[in-house]
Amino acid sequence: MPPASASLSRRGVLGLALGAGAAGLALGAGAGATAGVAVGRAREQDAAASVYDFFGAHQAGITTPVQDHLHFAAFDMMARTDRGDLVTLLQDWSYAAARMTQGLDVSATGAVGGSPEAPPDDTGEALGLAASGLTITFGFGPTLFENDGEDRYGLAAMRPAQLEKLPAFLGDDLDPAHSGGDLCIQACADDPQVAVHAIRNLSRIAFGRARLRWSQLGFGRTSRTTAAQSTPRNLFGFKDGTANVLATDQAALDDHVWVAASDEPAWMAGGSYLVARKIAMLIETWDRVRLSEQEAIIGRTKGAGAPLSGGDEFTEPDFHATGADGEPAIPVTSHMRLAHPELNDGNRILRRGYNFVDGNNELGRLDAGLFFLSYQRSPEQFVTLQRALSTDTMNEYIRHVGSGLWAIPSGAAPGSYVGAALFA
Repeated sequence: MPPASASLSRRGVLGLALGAGAAGLALGAGAGATAGVAVGRAREQDAAASVYDFFGAHQAGITTPVQDHLHFAAFDMMARTDRGDLVTLLQDWSYAAARMTQGLDVSATGAVGGSPEAPPDDTGEALGLAASGLTITFGFGPTLFENDGEDRYGLAAMRPAQLEKLPAFLGDDLDPAHSGGDLCIQACADDPQVAVHAIRNLSRIAFGRARLRWSQLGFGRTSRTTAAQSTPRNLFGFKDGTANVLATDQAALDDHVWVAASDEPAWMAGGSYLVARKIAMLIETWDRVRLSEQEAIIGRTKGAGAPLSGGDEFTEPDFHATGADGEPAIPVTSHMRLAHPELNDGNRILRRGYNFVDGNNELGRLDAGLFFLSYQRSPEQFVTLQRALSTDTMNEYIRHVGSGLWAIPSGAAPGSYVGAALFA
């Protein structure tokens, strides 16, 4: 989805003004200071220019260039809420999201324009900040349609047949308090405060209708969605997402990511399915593994990210190549080999994962890992791929501790709201 005009962003204009002022103050300073201010100003201008429209055929935050920071949140609808409460919540969220993604407050009165005797509409911590490429993506979980046999909102008949709780996988150690949810919101931005501001204000708007079930902060993207983006590294130190589906590959998006008009149900056309998996990495154990073994586990070199069969990062792997010992150059239990589309009937997914570090655990070890996010036309694509990884030697160094699946409806039309087709 292309960026909208940066002129729509009030914060962006303010940010540029501040940058110009800082550059003026630098006159007469040393060359190093001047260069530093110039770099800072350029970055601020770039951030202000990254503005993505909330409205469109598809929701932003899927094929959008992956931003540097994430705040993901899952919500449950409150007891005794009805269909009207759900619809008005989605309308209110869409209105606020459409404004925040343009760098505006959640309402016209915002953080400081309302009555001084009333709580402000906007919490205010993003005042003066650029839009920073903020995207806000909404999803519907299986329990929104039916929970413990109860059709709370008259939506059971509209539930996609594949929208069910994911099956158990090898290595699962799931915490129910950090899994699932009636609704989800993915907020991505190049400024962490902008992403946190979005979730904070959408949570505030939900008061009395939905409550926060769990959330996750992420940093350092672990995938790319455009050829212009470099391949990032995960916390194991390896390049991640080399073969990801790119936003320019329309054929792959149509085949593997977007729900087609011919798929069921009709209201999901133009949407996708989101899988979220919180994957704890056993960092300290991994750090004691020799380099050659690390590379054999992944199937790529740690430095260049090239397949062990030779070439550079983007060379197609040769799964028939053998080493001097006659064994496959890319081990049969390596992560890259088991996940590769060539060995999975062409199965592909679009990844938008992030690193996370949540402090340390009770053993004094880093509570860190990968917050895996993938979009696919059908949840079965993820299930098939995850089962193919059952013999992955990397499983010795990871634990899946959180999980969720949500239907991601198509983008909202101007003047409408996300998910409107579900209630038509």
